[in-house]
Amino acid sequence: MNQSFNLSIATETIAKDAQQLGVSIEALENISIEVSAEIIQQPALQLVLTYQVTLPSQILANQLHWSTWQQTQVNFTDYLWEETCLECFIAGSDIDGCKLDNEDIAASDQTEPHKIPLQQATAYIEINTSPDGRYAVYQFEGYRNPSILPPIPLYETDGTTRASINWHNCKELADTSGENPLSSTPMVVQTPAHYERSFSLPITQLENQQYVIANMMIEQIHPCVILWFGETDLYFASGHASPPDFHNRDYWPNFGL
Repeated sequence: MNQSFNLSIATETIAKDAQQLGVSIEALENISIEVSAEIIQQPALQLVLTYQVTLPSQILANQLHWSTWQQTQVNFTDYLWEETCLECFIAGSDIDGCKLDNEDIAASDQTEPHKIPLQQATAYIEINTSPDGRYAVYQFEGYRNPSILPPIPLYETDGTTRASINWHNCKELADTSGENPLSSTPMVVQTPAHYERSFSLPITQLENQQYVIANMMIEQIHPCVILWFGETDLYFASGHASPPDFHNRDYWPNFGL
């Protein structure tokens, strides 16, 4: 069982972007990005995210910054959103906060507003990954909060180890020449160029069939992508705020697994 997401381009600057890239607006609208989320157990329970990007022409493929995956590049790296970046935001309720009983809730009614337990309903994590293997996993208490850059890393339960991801099926995608295999292969202009990356995060499952990551019951999941073509960046998500803002939870789909 998997949950699929079809990402669309943010259109605020699409006319200018098309002109800069030497393609039609329709060509940018025809960029296809599909993301699938799947739960597997190999051997531990994991949430697997697979990103498939299809460009409608070689003109765009020749301009896309899509770095070759390399095992030596797999490490925690900040500011990945400044280049081609596969992202995902995950939000939900804190599983400890969900255990509040009626006495706790009644007591909270007598406290100051900022001290009322909110069950961390506004907390979320952000995952950034580069096609070459670099990644980052951040934690937020609320909308872009804390606001420091780079954001605060998400840590494992030991409090000292940064959370990490596992890459899947990337070795065969590596190009030993150091060049983009798609841009270096002779292709007919009309032939679509396809790119794919897949990674996973460890999760746990509660008795009620709900899934947990970083002590948070997963309720929303928002895969999104930034593609850089030269100096032009294009934003893709299943829904967009205006201007584009991946952190705006009003546009995040519910988690359906």
